[in-house]
Amino acid sequence: MNYQSVLVVEDDSVARVLLATYFEKAGFQVFEAENGQQMWKLLESTKLDLVLLDINLPGEDGFSLTRALRMQSDIGIILVSARKEDVDRIVGLELGADDYVIKPFNERELLYRAKNLLRRTSKLKDNNEAVTCYEFNGWTLEVERRRLVSPDGQYTSLTNGEYLLLAVLVRRPGRIFTRDQLLEAMSSREWMPNDRSIDVMINRLRRKLDDTSNPRMLVTVHGVGYQFVADLNN
Repeated sequence: MNYQSVLVVEDDSVARVLLATYFEKAGFQVFEAENGQQMWKLLESTKLDLVLLDINLPGEDGFSLTRALRMQSDIGIILVSARKEDVDRIVGLELGADDYVIKPFNERELLYRAKNLLRRTSKLKDNNEAVTCYEFNGWTLEVERRRLVSPDGQYTSLTNGEYLLLAVLVRRPGRIFTRDQLLEAMSSREWMPNDRSIDVMINRLRRKLDDTSNPRMLVTVHGVGYQFVADLNN
């Protein structure tokens, strides 16, 4: 059986063991680390699918570890913290975490969030560059031709910026992107978007996708950025 693997990074031994035991009972292969140094050693030697990362760690904290980890990997990251302030959640997501869970948490909810994240990221295991199209809610984004096909088979024209923005979001369903992250991912010699252009293009894409009144695909995460939430069919 191909178990999905989870790394629990928590300096409180009791909390770490309880969380590890819960995920093991749910069928996961679980590894444990009490600090960043142990985390990096495990990442070098073990294939992992998800990291449950506490923020308040001795030495390098969870925020710094998230930033460093995201720079070199697309592994799923869920920050687990007793910090309840919105600013901490926003900072964690801006640094590249996929989710943020506040202690004390319901174990079943955390497991649900983890499974949802892994379900989304598992579809991205293969190289995204090899994907020729993405299908979602009846729509098709054709990568090579850079065009959008409606559920009734009609071609919907996209500007270069609209295509780049939609492609970034679709390739990481469920991932919350800040405007800065979208700007960085879309920037090139030919295209230098700005904060305002991101918002404008999101609105244009929503109109073209008929996703304006109550967005079900391109969702605004207030205070953070944008998220693509539709399920991919491919």
